[in-house]
Amino acid sequence: MSRDDGLSAASGGATVVVFRDDLRVADNPALTMAVDRGAPVIALYVRDEVSPGIRPLGAASKWWLHQSLASLQLSVAELGIPFVLRSGPALRVVPEVVAETGATAVLWNRRYGAGEIAVDTQLKAHLREDGIQAESFQASLLFEPWTIATGAGTPYSVFTPFWRACRGGPEPRHPLPVPGRAAGPPTVVATELLADWALQPTRPDWAQGLRDTWTPGEDAAWARLHSFISDDLDEYAQGRDVPGRQVTSRLSPHLRWGELSAHQIWHEVGRVRAGLSALAAEGATRFLTEVGWREFSWHVLFHFPDLAERNWRADYDKFPWPALDRNALEAWQQGRTGVPLVDAGMRELWHTGTMHNRVRMVVASFLTKNLLIDWREGERWFWDTLVDADAAANPFNWQWVAGSGADAAPYFRVFNPELQAKKFDPHGVYIRRHLPDWDTPDYPDAVVDLAASRRAALSAYQSLREQSTNTPAS
Repeated sequence: MSRDDGLSAASGGATVVVFRDDLRVADNPALTMAVDRGAPVIALYVRDEVSPGIRPLGAASKWWLHQSLASLQLSVAELGIPFVLRSGPALRVVPEVVAETGATAVLWNRRYGAGEIAVDTQLKAHLREDGIQAESFQASLLFEPWTIATGAGTPYSVFTPFWRACRGGPEPRHPLPVPGRAAGPPTVVATELLADWALQPTRPDWAQGLRDTWTPGEDAAWARLHSFISDDLDEYAQGRDVPGRQVTSRLSPHLRWGELSAHQIWHEVGRVRAGLSALAAEGATRFLTEVGWREFSWHVLFHFPDLAERNWRADYDKFPWPALDRNALEAWQQGRTGVPLVDAGMRELWHTGTMHNRVRMVVASFLTKNLLIDWREGERWFWDTLVDADAAANPFNWQWVAGSGADAAPYFRVFNPELQAKKFDPHGVYIRRHLPDWDTPDYPDAVVDLAASRRAALSAYQSLREQSTNTPAS
């Protein structure tokens, strides 16, 4: 990797690499550049949930983070790099580590949330004022958000032209290999203990289902990618919407935590595409489009940073949400709505920390359009319970279903869970897997009439549209 970012070779000082959502050693530009400087390297992870604009992690995310950090610690140790854990605001912690170690450079990979950008911008300025080299690199997204725009110079609001613009530009850069060993000897730095962060649930320990389902870490991410390409890609295009068939990639948490990069996925799929069958090639194209959907969500968040709290479409601020029915919300959260596909999905989520994508759309539609509960309630629940809770994709997809977001589903699209089950789970494979009591006398009656609640939702959405149409221009 060339030194084209203004970095000079080391002059005796160590280099601090700040890890965040990039918990890997391969294709990690900041880490590679640090090793290339030819000085000792310190890997630093800062648990910062107190800086303004930084959203605290949900419980399932904390579980994943613990496992992933433990895996990363072993990987960086093989490179002769000490792994340092510190908690507190990054603007205080990073300069402290620099002072303790006499480091002359601090490197990291870029983030795209407003709070994270603000922290990193201030950090870079403060470090440079003190004579410390501070640089950031592209590692998370295939395309930087400020490089993709419409002909008018505005952000895209519809996916298809956005993705066409992305594909019409230069190919995403090739991923970087694992760097060589860092120059030594390793710097001795005080570290907090991962166990002391109490990221794992104890009383009660509700994470057994997560442990049974997932193996976090970079090695597991690569294994999952190769398994998907070899075993599932030929069924992906036709089977990805069938929740009873396990042919989806299951890479989303590995991507969310940066154990695998979008660049690695892009080029690994591209590398094997020429030798694939027609079905697998179709699956590869469809899968890479889903990677593009992830890109789109991050580009939207970059330009609309309040995505988790505000309607992207401002006219939806007038939507007539009724008073919150907490009993209905709890029934939805606990998978006891009396609607089998919805309950199966919510129980899959609680047990495994994930949910099949088709079912995610169904349960989100049920909450917002059958129960008429604000999408933000669902977004917050998913944030706490998903191992792949992503600051962009989570609110973006909730707003997509609710109709208030970019490239949103039409307001009149209400996913009927009974029809969805008949079409995508006709033999009840998925429902029985996660809801064994669904056809017993103990299974509850539905909390809402699907037909009547659909009519009420359409009426509410129509009234919103009429308000928007009749509102005079200012």
